[in-house]
Formats: sequence, structure tokens, C-alpha cells
Amino acid sequence: MQYEMLTSKIIGCAMKVHRTLGNGFQEVIYQRALEIEMKSANLNFAREMEMPIFYKNIQIGTRRVDFFVENSIMVELKALIALERVHLSQAKNYLEAYKIPIGLLINFGSTELEFKRVHIEKPIPRNRENR
Repeated sequence: MQYEMLTSKIIGCAMKVHRTLGNGFQEVIYQRALEIEMKSANLNFAREMEMPIFYKNIQIGTRRVDFFVENSIMVELKALIALERVHLSQAKNYLEAYKIPIGLLINFGSTELEFKRVHIEKPIPRNRENR
């Protein structure tokens, strides 16, 4: 997998955060802690980056992604008791709308860290106009 090393590095950062904080905090607390860990891991990222959402190549709105890492991976955070299928579907929809081939869905709310690598079925070529 093209992004496996990078996603593994991000997941490792998330594991450090979860080991230290455990579960029970609001999502923003995990987001701030993950930002510190990813900086320590020398990852390039934007936090709460506003990204356009397209429909039939027409921009119809924007949404903030929790993290956009190394200009290629969307990272969505949750702080829920458990991830459900709807969260996975939502993450896939974001990838398609953002025209990004891979993302991570990370949940800090359970007793053990949950994460899913999320892919879109057919990678959509991105260009500067689609960002």
C-alpha cells in the first residue's frame, strides 16, 4: 500500500495519545494532543483545514478536516464509545468529496484506540483546482 508507512506513523502518534490520556475526554483534547505528537514525529500537517466539497466538479461548500497530513491523508477524529458504520460511511464520503484517495478514522472514546484506514473505491485524480 502506497501510504501504509505514513498511516502507521499517524496511528502510532494516536496510540501514544490514547496511552497517555485514556478515554473520556472531548474530541478537541485529543486533537490538541495528537497535534503535539505529530509535530514530535516530524509530520507535516494542517489542523482543521477547510477543504472544498465538490459535486459533479462544482464546489458546493466547504468542511473542515481535523488533520490533513503530508498533503495526502485526511485524518478524522472521534471521541465516541464505539465507531459505527455511519462514521465509516461519512469518512468515505468526505474522501470522495475532497478527492483524496486515503484517510484515517480514529476514535479515542473507547477503552482501546480504534482506527480504520479508509479508501475510496476508485481514486479520483486531484489537481490544484479540486482542492
